[in-house]
Parts: sequence; structure tokens; C-alpha cells
Amino acid sequence: MLPSGNPRIVESIGEGVSEFEVGDHVLTLFTGECKICKHCVSEKSNMCQALGLERKGVMHSDQMTRFSKKGKPVYHYCAVSSFSEYTVVHSGCAVKISKTAPMDRVCLLSCGVAAGLGAVWKVADIFKGSKVVIFGLGTVGLSVALGAKLREASQIIGVDTNPQKFEKGKAFGVTDFINPEDCSEPIFQVIKQMTDGGADFSFECVGETEVVSTALKSCSDGWGVTVTLGVPKTNPEISAHYGLLLSGRTLRGSLYGGWKPKSDLPSLVDKLLRKEITVDDLVTHDIPFDDINEAFRLMKEGKCLRCVIHMAK
Repeated sequence: MLPSGNPRIVESIGEGVSEFEVGDHVLTLFTGECKICKHCVSEKSNMCQALGLERKGVMHSDQMTRFSKKGKPVYHYCAVSSFSEYTVVHSGCAVKISKTAPMDRVCLLSCGVAAGLGAVWKVADIFKGSKVVIFGLGTVGLSVALGAKLREASQIIGVDTNPQKFEKGKAFGVTDFINPEDCSEPIFQVIKQMTDGGADFSFECVGETEVVSTALKSCSDGWGVTVTLGVPKTNPEISAHYGLLLSGRTLRGSLYGGWKPKSDLPSLVDKLLRKEITVDDLVTHDIPFDDINEAFRLMKEGKCLRCVIHMAK
């Protein structure tokens, strides 16, 4: 679920900030880019040491909050606080974008869509003709499918327990569908039969560590690559037989699709404006902020892909 406030209009600028002007349109992000740390200067990582994922609800700069109520601190969610009408973010966690980008759609590039596309294009770097399997056909999984389609994968298999996702997946390039509840044998064996021995690339987009092992088993010996994008709510430990790796498979993690926010995100926005990528079909509901609890209900019940929350004007 995303608020249309994820893209913001700069209202004021703090001391020492020179890259933004009042009135600029920006995307605010849960991870930043300082451009000077070891990871930012490397082409191998987007894990900024100064502005990485913030879980304590405070500002990166001084570990304090900028919000309060009746003298008590109100904490920032992931350094963004996007459900507030006004927010304060570190300049390294904001990216200037074109003012022509539609605010209620470009917001999807702040997280799920960019994460899926980057997992395919940057982390896995799949090739034309690849055989791909995707576990989970939510927004992230469908974005993986779109990325694979644009890279001209020859086979894109979607795995999900919700049959309603199957028809939606076709629009994003999914060629084959598997519902685990309809299978009488292990999913990885079904996939091996469909791909002549295993997929070239598998993507775990569910957020369950048990699925990671299945995704590894679904890959081809010798060169199969599994990328995990999901964030588990419980059981964070991954368990897999060592033979899966000994036989040549690779397991890779992916945060925000490997994109460096300030360096890479503007090019994704440009692709959106040129209609090289599309996000419209991922927005299933546009909901006013007053009805935000309805959006949460839809999300929990699996009845939406992305709900865009609109602030009152």
C-alpha cells in the first residue's frame, strides 16, 4: 500500500542543502545514498553506510525525531513517514524527479516496482531467452515478470496460491502458472519438468524463507540463480541442503533491486514517462486518506495489489 504522498513537493530546505529548491518534485525513499561511503562509491552495492535502512524511527543525522505530540516524540517510519501531510527527510533520502511525472503513479517506484525490475535487470541480469520462475505474484512478483518480459525471457512461470493473480499475470508477461494447492508433487519437480531440468533464474517474492529453498531447488544445476526479495515476518533463518550450492547454484539477496536511489532512480522515472514501463495495472484502488483502514483491510485480505492513498487537497 502506498500513499500518493510518497512523491513530495519540497516546501522548505534545511541548512546546508543545496541540491533542492522549494517547489521541486521528489520521491522519498526508505534507503538513501550519501555518494561518499565505501558502498556508494562501489558499483557492487546500494547499501549506503550512512543512510541505509532506518528501523528506529529517527533521523539519520542526529538520531532524533522531527515530530511530536503533546511533548512526546512521534517516530518516523523507515525515514519517510509517507502517511503524513508534511514530513522531514534527509536530503540523501530524496530524489528530484520531473514535474511531469504523475504523482499518483510514480510513487510505485519508491519501493515494489523498482525492487522487482532491479532484481531482474541489475541483480540477476537475466539474458534473452532465459527461463524464469517467480514465487509470488504480488506487485513485486509482477514487476519481476515485467522486467523478464522486457529482457525477452522465453518462459516466465508464475507460482501463487491465489488463482485470481493468474489472469493479471498475463498482462505482465507470465506465460505459465502453477498453483501449489493443485499439485500432487513438489513444486520444484513440476518446474524442472516444465523447464527441461530447471529454470535459469528463480525469484522469491513471497517473504517466506521456506520458499527460498524451493526456489533454489527449482533452478538448473551449474548456473541457476535464485534472488530473494521478500521480507519474512517470522522465521528469518534460511535452510537449504549444501548440495544445492555445491552443484553450481547461486543465492543472491536484493534490497530495492540493487538500485542506487539518487544515481539510478531518475532513469526509471524517465522510462515511466516514455511508457517503456507501466505501473497503471498495478494500482487496483485509489483511496482517500480518510478510508486508509479500508486499504489496510484489502491488503491483509489479499484483495489488492497497490492501493494509492490520496491526501485531501
